Amino acid sequence: MKGIQVSDRGSSAVFTIPNLLSFLRILLIPVFVSLIVHHPTTTAGVIVFAGVVATDWVDGWIARRTGQVSELGKVLDPTADRLAIAAGLIALVVRGAFPLWAALLILVRDGAILIAGAFLLVGRGLRLEVRFIGKAATFMLMMAIPWVSWGNLGLPLADAALVAGWASFAVGIVEYYVAAGVYVGDIRRGLANVS
Repeated sequence: MKGIQVSDRGSSAVFTIPNLLSFLRILLIPVFVSLIVHHPTTTAGVIVFAGVVATDWVDGWIARRTGQVSELGKVLDPTADRLAIAAGLIALVVRGAFPLWAALLILVRDGAILIAGAFLLVGRGLRLEVRFIGKAATFMLMMAIPWVSWGNLGLPLADAALVAGWASFAVGIVEYYVAAGVYVGDIRRGLANVS
């Protein structure tokens, strides 16, 4: 069944290079948050945040190329993504570099999918598989957030960053909610098959 998988497909390995990269991304969250909210270091914080979210694909790529796909990695990678995005958005909103309404569009959707997936699937031994449209949406938003923030902070090439950022945001947020609809369908089919 596409979109829902029984949670016993990957290896049980914990200490793999992809998992360590995901842990590193999580460990960098307090670093970029503290840099962003401290006015003299905001630019450095945006750069670190952009680097953390830009490397989202690295751990998955390494896992597939080296055969180090693990059950922990399948959970840890998207968890690191969601935590980094949420923490970055909150810090950027607090700093006044990203609008609250745009942040809420992302955070509310993430929260809804997380709650639905966790309560409805995990207890039944099922896992929601990430779809291509979800990956594409996340990629667009991971570009949009730093660009919009860069532009709103009035840093070099601010106007170009704002144009690129809002264009990426517009595409990404539409894809994000389309993906949410796909995931809701996946969850319903998964629940129907285990009932």
